[in-house]
Amino acid sequence: MKLENAELKHIERIVAISKAAFDSDINVGASEAGGPPDYDSIPWHIQMKNEGHLLQVVIDGEIAGGAILFLDKDSESLYIGRIFLDPVHYRKGYGLSLMKMVETFYPGIKKIKLDTPLWNVRTNAFYKKLGYCEVKRDKESAYYQKEFD
Repeated sequence: MKLENAELKHIERIVAISKAAFDSDINVGASEAGGPPDYDSIPWHIQMKNEGHLLQVVIDGEIAGGAILFLDKDSESLYIGRIFLDPVHYRKGYGLSLMKMVETFYPGIKKIKLDTPLWNVRTNAFYKKLGYCEVKRDKESAYYQKEFD
């Protein structure tokens, strides 16, 4: 498994996987198929790629997912905008591997932040399992962070 900067030639596949992954959330508490803003938008993913935020996940030579990451100006804090894997790869340990790769992708990171919908039992349990601590919540989301030495 590899995590690398996204290539323009793979954007359509990455967007298709994003759509499939987020639409599958209907199985874990979503009221309907759908996802975060622009989760199914090719132009938006191209913009994220051009700005250096979009990474692609490669498993056995095939595009299998993506991550949208925002590095703070000080390069010490990272915000995970979203991560996603093709649902055919669920429950195989790839999500854990992906998060470990994200956590080490940028050297020198001291803190990682992310948020996830309250209704998503899968992602809330997943982030807690990885050692992320809930730091706040509002009516819609739980906000997590993990600090590194």
